[in-house]
Amino acid sequence: MLNGKTVLITGGTGSFGHKFTETVLKRYKLKKLIIFSRDEMKQYEMSKIFNPEKHKNIRFFIGDVRDAERLHRAFNKVDVIIHAAALKIVPTAEYNPFEAVKTNVLGAENVINVAIDNNVERVIALSSDKAANPINLYGATKLCAEKMFVAANNYSPMGTKFSVVRYGNVFGSRGSVIPFFKECCKKGVVPITDKRMTRFWITLEQGVDFVLNCLRDMEGGEIFIPKLPSMRITDLAKVVCPGCQQKVTGIRPGEKLHETLVTVDDGLYTYEFKDKFITYPKVAQCNNSHKKDGIYLGTEFKGYRSDNNSMWLDIEQLKKMAEF
Repeated sequence: MLNGKTVLITGGTGSFGHKFTETVLKRYKLKKLIIFSRDEMKQYEMSKIFNPEKHKNIRFFIGDVRDAERLHRAFNKVDVIIHAAALKIVPTAEYNPFEAVKTNVLGAENVINVAIDNNVERVIALSSDKAANPINLYGATKLCAEKMFVAANNYSPMGTKFSVVRYGNVFGSRGSVIPFFKECCKKGVVPITDKRMTRFWITLEQGVDFVLNCLRDMEGGEIFIPKLPSMRITDLAKVVCPGCQQKVTGIRPGEKLHETLVTVDDGLYTYEFKDKFITYPKVAQCNNSHKKDGIYLGTEFKGYRSDNNSMWLDIEQLKKMAEF
């Protein structure tokens, strides 16, 4: 699928970018892999892991998705783009809304326009469960970006294809709650916002594999949602900080009790498959050839939430995932 292709990943120095780079360098013979991000220190640290002297096809490209001119330079002769760049921390986005919009919305517009101008073959944007029925600004910007990437297929019906992958919290990523819990272990008290809280979880490996599978199968305009297990936040705290006291602090601004990956209303446009859901576009053209293998959710669908899930991680499974 990617052999002989030039692949670029925005926000490529993040947790997903590291695992994506490791995976595609092992599996494919890329013509070139471009790591695009704005933090030169992270690029320097990543270049020590993936040394360009050893990996002759890897390039590190400083730039910001807010800068369309820089994207034009970076996207030249690129075949495939994974758009992972975003401002993702919920409280940060709440306090700095204009900055979140500039990166997550206007940056998405830049990626779309420049990809079309450079005749990129395929673009997949990474989204979040927080985009489904968003109650915080981060989720709202990701919902906006989702709709932009889906509608982008209307601007390039015979050229660049755009699709979206939406999934939950990434186990072990820099932005996950696990590093925070580990710090709390030192004090013997773990803050829990609400003992009823549940979340979807996906590992970095699973996330990369799902993106690569969707990249292979995409026809343009789909939102791909993996079927994921849920876990209780109290169970995770027990695994990361065994023996520590759990102190209830209350839900923070912009935080949900449970997360949603497919809303009730999206059921009208969504089909269920063995390992995933696919929400088809309402406004963009799409071949929809997958539909014949799926089950239409329709008006009776109750939503796919972390609290009504049929798959759950128990404490032993969480220990295995967290390698404790």
